Amino acid sequence: MSLTETQIKALKPGEKARKVADEKGLYLLLQPSGGKLWRLKYRVDGKEKLLALGAYPDVPLKMARERRDEARRLLAEGIDPSEHRKTHKSARADAVANSFESVAREWHSKMKPTWSPDHAKKILRRFERDVFPWIGGKPISDLNAPEVLATVRRIEARGRLETAHRALQSCGQVFRYGVATGRAERDPTGDLRGALPPPLVKHMAALTDLSDVAGLLRAIDAFRGTLVVHSALKLSPLVFVRPGELRKAEWAEIDLEKGEWNIPARRMKNWIRKGITTPHLVPLAPQAVAILRDLHPLTGRGVHVFAGRNPRKCMSAAAVNAALQRMGYDTQEDITGHGFRAMARTILHEELGVDRDVIEHQLAHSVPDALGTAYNRTKFMKDRRRMMDLWADYLGRLKAGAEVVELHGRGRHECSV
Repeated sequence: MSLTETQIKALKPGEKARKVADEKGLYLLLQPSGGKLWRLKYRVDGKEKLLALGAYPDVPLKMARERRDEARRLLAEGIDPSEHRKTHKSARADAVANSFESVAREWHSKMKPTWSPDHAKKILRRFERDVFPWIGGKPISDLNAPEVLATVRRIEARGRLETAHRALQSCGQVFRYGVATGRAERDPTGDLRGALPPPLVKHMAALTDLSDVAGLLRAIDAFRGTLVVHSALKLSPLVFVRPGELRKAEWAEIDLEKGEWNIPARRMKNWIRKGITTPHLVPLAPQAVAILRDLHPLTGRGVHVFAGRNPRKCMSAAAVNAALQRMGYDTQEDITGHGFRAMARTILHEELGVDRDVIEHQLAHSVPDALGTAYNRTKFMKDRRRMMDLWADYLGRLKAGAEVVELHGRGRHECSV
């Protein structure tokens, strides 16, 4: 005789567990503790088996019978419902382990030691806020380009186009990690080139927010790469010359005793065309000299300070930017080798109060003087030397966390130098 809801509610536990039958193999297991558990008894190849269908009242009588009927349909098709459940449970577990969010968090964990703490937090926060709520729970192998595009377009719709581009770039890195670890077939973000409009203004990226700069300096110190590239990275913020001027530096141009670097006019941007033939003098702070002295035993016998794999040539034009990317920085949006110039120009003037003319002269910009000279090699030299020492000391304190004060202006400045 089949059960009713009234009968089930009236059942009282005894000292021992007992079975209360319904129909077609379904019964209620009444436990001494008062629990009421649905069970289905069935046979496969003559062997009796049990299938748990849930607990009453979470699973009411009607639902228990529906689950029983579904199990009996599987049996009619020659499928063991217990094995079917195990297979689906395993598939669900795999889906969770291989969800976009799981793979993204794993990728983030792998990359985190190579990033500055601030950068790592920003990437994870962007995922948690803008990506995981929409596609985080889906298997990474099932995601397609339209789904990813819909996700980043939600960011764009908030007026955060640059953030949308960054989120798309990070998603691409996660997909490529998924491919490498065997959990995705391909990176669908490659199909989305041009799907988002480009940022309205494209400038060379430069960090000027002091907290970001401090994080960058610490990340540079922690960089694991060749001594040549590491030295170029450490020297870049100290001298803020153009990337081409830095990577092509020659030992013959540098006087470590005097703390001077004379960059030939032929290597300065547009100088020869403007009729400037004198070298550009870069005063070297003690910190810069120390970096070069440390590098000298490795490359000092050759011509190039930053020698490439072929010691007869300087390192590649992409070396510094590639190193920044390895550290987790977006060289389209965060910082480039060229961006150290904007960083110095902004902070020197706005935070340290250095006169703009002194800064512009050290940046090797054309600043006509009273005589109409486009560039005077020695003008403001005492001020420039003091500025370079001040700047190196300030960066050291900033890196140590002793000088982190927010700028009054924008945190990211445009660079056209």
